[in-house]
Amino acid sequence: MNSLALWSGSITDVVGITVGHETYSKRPTGCSVVIAREGAVTGIDVRGAAPGTRETDLLSPENMVQEVHAILLSGGSAWGLDAASGVMRWLEEENIGLKVGSVMVPIVPAAVLFDLNLGDASIRPDFQAGYRACQNSNTNGLDQGNVGAGAGAMVGKIFGFQNSMRGGIGTASMKVNGITVGALVACNAMGDVIDPMTGQLIAGSRNSKNEMRHSHKSILEGEKPTSLLAGTNTTIGVIATDAKLTKVQAQRLAQAGHDGLARSIYPVHTQLDGDTLFAMSTGRSPERVDLIALATVAAEVTARAVINAVKAASPLEFEGQYWPCARDRLTSRL
Repeated sequence: MNSLALWSGSITDVVGITVGHETYSKRPTGCSVVIAREGAVTGIDVRGAAPGTRETDLLSPENMVQEVHAILLSGGSAWGLDAASGVMRWLEEENIGLKVGSVMVPIVPAAVLFDLNLGDASIRPDFQAGYRACQNSNTNGLDQGNVGAGAGAMVGKIFGFQNSMRGGIGTASMKVNGITVGALVACNAMGDVIDPMTGQLIAGSRNSKNEMRHSHKSILEGEKPTSLLAGTNTTIGVIATDAKLTKVQAQRLAQAGHDGLARSIYPVHTQLDGDTLFAMSTGRSPERVDLIALATVAAEVTARAVINAVKAASPLEFEGQYWPCARDRLTSRL
């Protein structure tokens, strides 16, 4: 595989799933929505210590609501959660939601990442952005890189934001034994991104010579990370499958997805990240579920989606500063 070639597949390969992005032009930010028109049994697992989320308590296996109708991934930090209301409005207009008497209530959990340090922080995803992301949703040609929730994403901020590189949003999928699993991940990590198949450092923190420094090795050698604010990093994503799962099993799948983050991001799940993964089950496949095999595939496609996110990213020149991307092919200090 070419070192900058993308892994194949998309989360929209899962029957019943569509995805839409809304990307702002005034500054790098945006949101992405994963829609399950007929509903999807969903679980969640939060590993980062600084998450920004909405409507996630209902995903606990012991709670009553069984299915969600969309999941929002957004930039804009906590402000970006407002975009979920736009998703709800669009779903209501499409007559999609939980029937409660004569009222239709769309269930839309959400997670956000921090990108407010790029330009005017008053420009962030809102109600209209969530609505437009739904209008843009489809199953074909899903864009990757610096679009939607990945528009303002950076990686390798552990030794200073000014030394980081471009993150982004990526997707991948696999079909094994008649069951399809896909992932969509917006990577805005404090740590570096490393290809677990090759050990190659793809994007991360840079030193004064504009070389990627291998952050975990620098820490082991005694270099102290830069002090960063909690929540100014985060990797968020959605795993989807056509396997028929219970809420307990969906939660286990979300947990397994974090193995994929741990393989591809170093360090990960820190007190300064809000790493959060959802897992959706459309239940369209008639095949019997082997949860161990399914979890293995979920971790793999999650890691591939992270890799695709940074490989598809573009460099950013903004307000007099330049942030390179993986395609700039920087050398690394081993």
